Amino acid sequence: MTPGAFSGSSVDGGLYLRVTESARHTPGTVNHLIEAWTAYGLIVFAALMLAAWWTARGRDAAHMAMAVCAPAVVGLVYLLDTALKSVFAESRPCRTLSGSFTLESCPGAGDWSFPSNHAVIAAAAATMIWLVHRALGIVAAVAAVAMAASRVWVGVHYPHDVAAGLLLGFLMAWPLAQAAARAAPWVDRLRASRWRACVAR
Repeated sequence: MTPGAFSGSSVDGGLYLRVTESARHTPGTVNHLIEAWTAYGLIVFAALMLAAWWTARGRDAAHMAMAVCAPAVVGLVYLLDTALKSVFAESRPCRTLSGSFTLESCPGAGDWSFPSNHAVIAAAAATMIWLVHRALGIVAAVAAVAMAASRVWVGVHYPHDVAAGLLLGFLMAWPLAQAAARAAPWVDRLRASRWRACVAR
C-alpha cells in the first residue's frame, strides 16, 4: 500500500473531532493530567510487570517464565506493530483534518497513525500481566483502555487507531505468552542455581 493510501478520516473522523472539541473546552488542570498520563503512563505498565515478576517468584515455573519474558514479548509486539504501521501509512488526524484541536504537538510526517503504538504496547503489557497475576492484570487492563483513550483525547490518533491497537496488542501477545510459558524448564534450572533468588522465593 502506498503512503497515504489509507485515510482514517472517512472511518471515524467525525468522532475524533467531537472528542478533541471536548478536550478544547475541558479545564486546563484536567487536560494537564491527561497529557501527563499519555506521555508517561507507559511507565506504569513497566512497574506492573515488575510487580507481576515479583509475585510470580512464588508460583509455578510456567507463570515465572511468562513474567520473565513479559518485557521481551512487549518489545517484540512493538516492533511488529511498527512494521504494520508502515504498511497502512495512515496520516495522523491532526495532519489530515484541518483545524483540529490537539493538546499534544502533532507528530511529523511519516510518523504514521494506524495502529496506535501506545495502545498496542499497553494491551500487550496488560495481557502478559493478566496471565501472570489476575488482580494486577485487571489494573493493567483498565490502564490500557485509559492510555488508548488519552491518545485520542490529546489529538494524535483516531478512535479506530487505538481500538485496533488494543486488539492487536492482545492478539499478538497471547500466543507469544504461551510460547514463553514453554521456557518453564529453564526456570526450573535457574531455581536450582545461584540465580534462584530471581525466580523463586
